[in-house]
Amino acid sequence: MAQRKRIRDSNPDRGVSALRRTGLRHRVEMMSHPLPKPVLNPEKKSKVAVDDKHGLWGFFRDKKVLNTPEEHVAFGRSWIVQELRHKSWEDLHCLWWTCCKERNILATQSYERRRLKAGYGEAEILDRDHAVRRTMKAIKHALTERYYAFGEARRVAANDPEVNLDAEPGTQAYRPIYSDEAALEPEYPVRSGKPAITSTG
Repeated sequence: MAQRKRIRDSNPDRGVSALRRTGLRHRVEMMSHPLPKPVLNPEKKSKVAVDDKHGLWGFFRDKKVLNTPEEHVAFGRSWIVQELRHKSWEDLHCLWWTCCKERNILATQSYERRRLKAGYGEAEILDRDHAVRRTMKAIKHALTERYYAFGEARRVAANDPEVNLDAEPGTQAYRPIYSDEAALEPEYPVRSGKPAITSTG
């Protein structure tokens, strides 16, 4: 019986097994430098000065990694569209970025909770994140309504002879055809003096 030709194995990690105690084929060298030892004493640790106004503090609530279960459930409801319709553009802009900051805090806490295997708070974080996302959805709804309302008002103003859409900044875009004095004049003349009193008897 003919002997099969041996195929050269080019995989350097072939045969590495922890169960059979087979190691690497190539030679591995160890450095003689001593490994660093961790500092367990808090008094011997180096003091690192951290700016209290650093931007990364925005990912933590009150500069804490995790909150207590009581702090997790202490949050209000989400904003609704009826309330946001009365807000200005600046208020909606601030509220949107407040929601973005809140979601960053919740994502940081969720990551640290999984890393530390805390075992609590995951359901509360999901409820809080859903409330924030509902607020952001309501903000988009209110801004979409304003966008369509602005477009409709612009189409109406384009057909209004009293509105000049091409007016320069700082000039009056609304120019009524009649003056205010003429608009306030009554349609019928009013007689001056006291009314005459007539007797019916």
